[in-house]
Amino acid sequence: MLRVAKPEGIGNIILEDVPMPAVGARDVLVRNQVSLISRGSEILRRYMHSEAIDPAIMGYSVAGVVEDVGAEAAARFAPGDRVIAVAPHAQFVVQGMDAMDGTRVWPLPSSIPFEQGAFLPLTCGAVWWAQIAGIQPGDTVVVLGQGLVGNLVMQAARQYLCERLVTVDVIDGRCALSAQLGADMVINAAKDDPVAAVMDLTHGKGADVVIDCVGGRAGVTSFGQALDMSARGATIHLIGLYHGEALPLDAGKIQGKKLIGGYFTDLSRAVMQARAIELVARGRIQLAPLISHRFPFTAAKEAYDLLYERLAEAMGVLLIWEE
Repeated sequence: MLRVAKPEGIGNIILEDVPMPAVGARDVLVRNQVSLISRGSEILRRYMHSEAIDPAIMGYSVAGVVEDVGAEAAARFAPGDRVIAVAPHAQFVVQGMDAMDGTRVWPLPSSIPFEQGAFLPLTCGAVWWAQIAGIQPGDTVVVLGQGLVGNLVMQAARQYLCERLVTVDVIDGRCALSAQLGADMVINAAKDDPVAAVMDLTHGKGADVVIDCVGGRAGVTSFGQALDMSARGATIHLIGLYHGEALPLDAGKIQGKKLIGGYFTDLSRAVMQARAIELVARGRIQLAPLISHRFPFTAAKEAYDLLYERLAEAMGVLLIWEE
């Protein structure tokens, strides 16, 4: 079978021919239909690094059809089942039911197309992060960054009765999509000072919840903005990663505020998965508008290059493994 790999060399994305993965007693073998490229992880943590990357982490999520199951896995899955898996980009992937409490592979309802199914692991994370943030009725909520993660977090936050939902980005297309999918106010930080805008909107009080979804070097600036635009008693939820340097955690500015890092929760992953699927199936979270590009898997290199070189043009980039 063929899979995406990244040997030594920055941007060295290739396809390699490898043996089919073995199927253990509690494993599910999936024939991949579609996989989603996660820009944050795969560009900032893989593509841009000079060392070879383990192929097992070259990818984020796939949607496909069960090809084979182990003897014990047959109690939950059967060949032909539509499924989602947290797995790398490859023609076939194998995932164990026990991995991460059995939440690395789960059924995909027939009402959700494969292309949208590939977004569901990320959507699950967004639903989880929005709930962890503790949004209350009447809150002003700001989501920094409107890439895939930020947009999904915004849509998940929309499910709560906040007073206003504000988003921030520097790319025109992402700002427009954010407004289209539910933000009450969108601030283009390339044109306006987001801190001043939020303080003006809240009459000097600041935001009650700030969710920072900006990764990479730009996230150093956004985290400082999160501190400056948050009210006393506010929650700052840090989602973005791969900053490359220390974040500016000013002791004076964090006083009287709560800082949460990512998955700081005891909420059940399985419950969040079910909630994410329900919200997508009911149209409360929209995934189709997030798809900007589709590439055949044979053009994986071009897909990665697009996300690296022309980020403003791209949002959700899919690799198609079977038509």
